[in-house]
Amino acid sequence: MMKQFALTVVAGAALAGCADMTVAPPMTIPDSLKVPDGQVLMMKTQASGFQIYQCKALDAAKYEWTLLAPEATLYDASGNQVGKHYAGPTWETLDGSKVVGEVKAKDAGTDATAIPWLLLAAKSHAGDGIFSSVTYVQRLFTVAGKAPPDGCDGGHVGAELRVAYKAAYYFYAVRPASGI
Repeated sequence: MMKQFALTVVAGAALAGCADMTVAPPMTIPDSLKVPDGQVLMMKTQASGFQIYQCKALDAAKYEWTLLAPEATLYDASGNQVGKHYAGPTWETLDGSKVVGEVKAKDAGTDATAIPWLLLAAKSHAGDGIFSSVTYVQRLFTVAGKAPPDGCDGGHVGAELRVAYKAAYYFYAVRPASGI
């Protein structure tokens, strides 16, 4: 039976300041996370939720919090729910379409206490909605979400930890061919 670790890390004050993505933060996206030419931005979302970690033994004397899955709600610029984000990593819109991503590049971002920024390529799709044509996903402007450096030891193997986070997710598709 899986032990539940009774700790949820909440960075309330830091997360509250990241709720409004209607104005793009004055940060530059690193070159390593830029999508290839020929892509067009089709949707920007703000995610709010948790990174779920499990305490695992790396060897007989070393233990570490390992990411199990994200669990977040996706919102548009007006604060309306447009989908969810979960294990895979998978993003699913309310129309039922899904995209599963594969990490292609990472960047530490601008906040050492936050999970890294990512560039992911689509590796599979489901459904016929908006995410059926997604080719790339960027995770940017992250706030919190990192597992703590302690609390995972021999007495907590199998325990789960939910760490609050926020991030912006940008979804791209191949630019449609010109009909001219």
